[in-house]
Amino acid sequence: MESHNLFLSRFFSTGPVIVVAFDHGFFDGPITGVDKVAEIPGKILPEIDGVLMSPGMLRDIGPDLCGHRGSPMPITRINWSSTYCFSWDYHSGSTVQVYTPKQALQLGAQMVLISLTLQTASEQRDAKNVEIFAKLCTEAHELSLPVIGEYFPVDDENMSADELYSEIKIGARILYELGADVIKTFYTKDFEQVAASCPTPILALGGKRLGSDLDALKLARQQVDSGAAGIVFGRYVIQSDKPLELQKALLDVVKNNISPAEAAERHGLS
Repeated sequence: MESHNLFLSRFFSTGPVIVVAFDHGFFDGPITGVDKVAEIPGKILPEIDGVLMSPGMLRDIGPDLCGHRGSPMPITRINWSSTYCFSWDYHSGSTVQVYTPKQALQLGAQMVLISLTLQTASEQRDAKNVEIFAKLCTEAHELSLPVIGEYFPVDDENMSADELYSEIKIGARILYELGADVIKTFYTKDFEQVAASCPTPILALGGKRLGSDLDALKLARQQVDSGAAGIVFGRYVIQSDKPLELQKALLDVVKNNISPAEAAERHGLS
């Protein structure tokens, strides 16, 4: 079996990585962009580095998306947290295991994502969340599966910029100490300090889709320039009117150092 270090070397082989996430149905149901599962493969470029999807999607469309030479690396979540149920306004940070790394591997995953939320207002809940993360991370490494650790606060929208920076800086380092190979988390103020204080590569997430495709390109450029080892964009891509063109532009911006404005013009984006 290919070691998880070889998987990671392949993942980062072309520079900063681009992952498209469309696992939103795992928490928020059939939102725009993931409501028609069978259509998703036609909206994803084979040149991107990875796709993040739910176990159900990995089973049903994973072979079409990732079953060919040069395809994106299939990544799936294996724990479930109420923190991501945005439409239900949950903020407890409760987390449970839903899949084992072995089950994810059998579905075709080449990397697993395990989330962690702390500062939930319950020391017992925080400790349980750490226990779940550590257990799943250890099991994944025993199967040579790399682990993306995602740090996600319980109520990011109501945090000040300073509060978000402080929690992400600490949370990312905790994930490294717990064994995560890669980290996915928020882009914050002074992100250079977040990246510098964590030996593990950090992928910056896009968050809620705001503005235009050009805004997405500018954000990606800013994140990589600030020390991110890559980006994980979900709604920006899946809810774009031109998802394929946006991915082509992201490849130009993130990997070829083309300016966002030039990439947008080249690929016909607003």
